[in-house]
Amino acid sequence: MDETNETNKTNTTHDPQKAQVTLYTRPGCHLCDEAKQAMLAARCEDEYALREINIDLDPGLTRRYGWDIPVVLINGVATFKHRLTPSEFKREIRRAADSADS
Repeated sequence: MDETNETNKTNTTHDPQKAQVTLYTRPGCHLCDEAKQAMLAARCEDEYALREINIDLDPGLTRRYGWDIPVVLINGVATFKHRLTPSEFKREIRRAADSADS
């Protein structure tokens, strides 16, 4: 994927000890904003690296996701779509870390 498609690169340092989280989003998406707030409210930002991708900058992603956002991938696996809670997000981040340790 082209690096120019990334927006709001937050906590993007690649660290194999951290879960790799990708958030597919677009400007003006209220569910995306809610998902980001839930991720922050989980208070586990030191356990993952976040990459936000604006799907409007990539026609392929726009076709793939359309209005079916946000989509959250953890270590490349689609884990959430549309909504998530802080506790669900934290649980999945910890599960990804446990899998990486195995």
